[in-house]
Amino acid sequence: MKTNNLKFLLISCISILFLLGCKNENKQDNSTVGSDTTSENKEEGQAFIEDDEAVPNVLQIAIGSPDHTTLVAAVQAADLENVLVNAGPLMVFAPTNAAFDALPDGTVDNLLKPENKGDLALILKHHVTPGNYSKDFLKKFKKLGQASDLNTTVEVKDGEVYVGGAKILASIPAGNGIVHVVDAVILPPAN
Repeated sequence: MKTNNLKFLLISCISILFLLGCKNENKQDNSTVGSDTTSENKEEGQAFIEDDEAVPNVLQIAIGSPDHTTLVAAVQAADLENVLVNAGPLMVFAPTNAAFDALPDGTVDNLLKPENKGDLALILKHHVTPGNYSKDFLKKFKKLGQASDLNTTVEVKDGEVYVGGAKILASIPAGNGIVHVVDAVILPPAN
């Protein structure tokens, strides 16, 4: 009987040591993989966490839209991805590619240069404001305070809502606010 108890105790100890060894090995493997990934991938922050189950946030909606590739490129050039995925609520006025194309020749290319990152960020922040207001609710406003700390006018013409001179074409609810698709780039007032 003592032999059986001793065998059982010995086998139990070996099993526990084996399991602990496997657990440590997994921790080491995961930390190695994690450190390799972050050293190779410079994309950090909430904007780069993948989640297929949640309602898309305003950034994911823009990324998924073929009509907003210029806006996405501008957001990336200004390093504003993480701003657009915060809890919000955020109201984003998203100019279409055609809206960017309507700017004077060379404007977008010039703004996308690294030395113009600050100017680009100011323009993009002028397209974001706290809140989650529908197009119809916006009809009650005269001005909106933007993330750029500047105010933008809100007008109603023939039943359509214009924000900073840009007409709202469509509205898409997001997990952290709402995206209003607009037909023009909303520029901050000239100094």
